[in-house]
Amino acid sequence: MPALDLDLFLCRTDNFGVLLHDPETGETASIDAPEEQPILDALERRGWTLTHIFTTHHHNDHVEANLALKTRYDATIIGPDREASRIPGIDMTIGDGGDFTFAGHKVHVIGTPGHTAGHICYHLPEDRLLFAADTLFALGCGRLFEGSPADMWASLQKLMALPDDTQVYFGHEYTLSNARFAVTVDPDNAELKARAAEIETLRERGGVTAPTTLGLEKRTNPFLRPNDPGIRAHLGLSSASDGEVFAEIRKRKDNA
Repeated sequence: MPALDLDLFLCRTDNFGVLLHDPETGETASIDAPEEQPILDALERRGWTLTHIFTTHHHNDHVEANLALKTRYDATIIGPDREASRIPGIDMTIGDGGDFTFAGHKVHVIGTPGHTAGHICYHLPEDRLLFAADTLFALGCGRLFEGSPADMWASLQKLMALPDDTQVYFGHEYTLSNARFAVTVDPDNAELKARAAEIETLRERGGVTAPTTLGLEKRTNPFLRPNDPGIRAHLGLSSASDGEVFAEIRKRKDNA
């Protein structure tokens, strides 16, 4: 089976748009639909025709272009069953543990409540791809608009169980601010400090930070490291549970 082609681009102010394309069948999926024109531009640039939209959650900056794109291409919109009434134009609902096939490639759905109550991520295990939207960012995680810290920590643990070489595409270019915060929580992590410096340079040059890998996030993202003794000592939470440490990190980021 040939590898899928991907096209990554910016939408709105800081959203990432991603197109996933199968060169054999011509099937093309947009991961969410943040803004119509950048998606149209990417499709035209690549000569692709949109057939699917994989929706991760109901926030407007992820579904704004659903109806326009569906009208133009008759694309099939797939989205979370727990948020179906809030997903414009939805055709197919799916929830945690569900599977479907895209151009012969298995897509496994992982329920990741926290950012929203019904947020889902799309995992293509044979392709080592994860579309994590607003659950997991490079050096960060999503704000808790509809879920609790316990919800988000449980969701992140599901993603951490995936192979380290999984390529992670995320929903927003928040990495520079995430890096600056991360070093305040995990100041003795040499790999994190080196990564933060690289990100500063990359962003100064106009580069983007997606995708990342799950292994890199496990080593440097403080939201995936609440069991780390150095982080715990720095936060004064050496005897706390992982969930309590995670909640403290999330609270500090909210207030940063």
